[in-house]
Amino acid sequence: MKEFAYARAGDATEAAALMAERPDATYLGGGTNLVDLMKLGVADPGLLVDVSRLPYDRIEHRDDGSALIGATVRNGDLAGDPGVRERFPLLAQALLAGASGQLRTVATVGGNLLQRTRCVYFQDVSKPCNKREPGSGCPAIGGAHRDLAVLGTSDHCVASHPSDMAVALVALDAVAHLRSVDGATRTVPVAELYRLPGDTPHRETVLGHGDLITAVELPPPPGGAAMRYRKVRDRWSYAFALVSVAASVSVAEGGTLTDVRIALGGVAPRPWRARIAEERLRGALPDEETLREAARAELARARPLPDNAFKVDLATDLIVAVIRDLVVRKDRA
Repeated sequence: MKEFAYARAGDATEAAALMAERPDATYLGGGTNLVDLMKLGVADPGLLVDVSRLPYDRIEHRDDGSALIGATVRNGDLAGDPGVRERFPLLAQALLAGASGQLRTVATVGGNLLQRTRCVYFQDVSKPCNKREPGSGCPAIGGAHRDLAVLGTSDHCVASHPSDMAVALVALDAVAHLRSVDGATRTVPVAELYRLPGDTPHRETVLGHGDLITAVELPPPPGGAAMRYRKVRDRWSYAFALVSVAASVSVAEGGTLTDVRIALGGVAPRPWRARIAEERLRGALPDEETLREAARAELARARPLPDNAFKVDLATDLIVAVIRDLVVRKDRA
């Protein structure tokens, strides 16, 4: 491991000043992904700015049903928060589906959002990778790509985004609060936080150097919505999603869907908001044929490779199953 400097920031201003001084500086939260990448030689920051002690470790539930989640809140604390479990159950389910209990006690909300792909070529510095070394190539396209993306890919990168939590946040229309090194603040929908690879796969987010995620804001959940996060993986625990679905649906008295929100994980370089499927289902009766047509319309843009083409059918089936189960649950309620 390369030698590096370490500084613990006392406040956001100090953290920003440290970042501004060093173009090779990186923020450190829980470190559950960053430290692994440093050990592999993929990341080699000259300075780690520890922001884990900054005062962003609270969950604020508001009277209107919205919530503000600090960026240093631990994933385990967020998954177990009674207000989150009651109002945003799919977020709690997504967190519990990710990593192990030990990692959840360390990993932070901000760090979870910024974790990087587990593509084996990205993590192996002896192999070329456009995400790690722009212009070097993407051997995954002709190599080991079973776990990688089928939507939003390019000829330069087919990596998939690994986060479970981010998929849930995209389905919930969450917004990230950001602070720049000059102290300016802004908000960005989590769905727009990530960039598609295009011909610049090394640029993964819209963040600039030193931009700090300070919180994630959840708007009030739709009235009467049923929610679920479902993840399909190769083994039950401690595995990344082959395909996951985060969904929230509201059903009118006549049985039509009034509010539909769907996000997919494991199939794209970022959490994938299924806007086409949502539009097809809004105002429709959720019979099997309608659900399947909507899911197929969403996956029509897929660019699968030989070994991950199964994800198209798997994602279609999973969307249908999750929405159908939510509607049945609403009917029984």
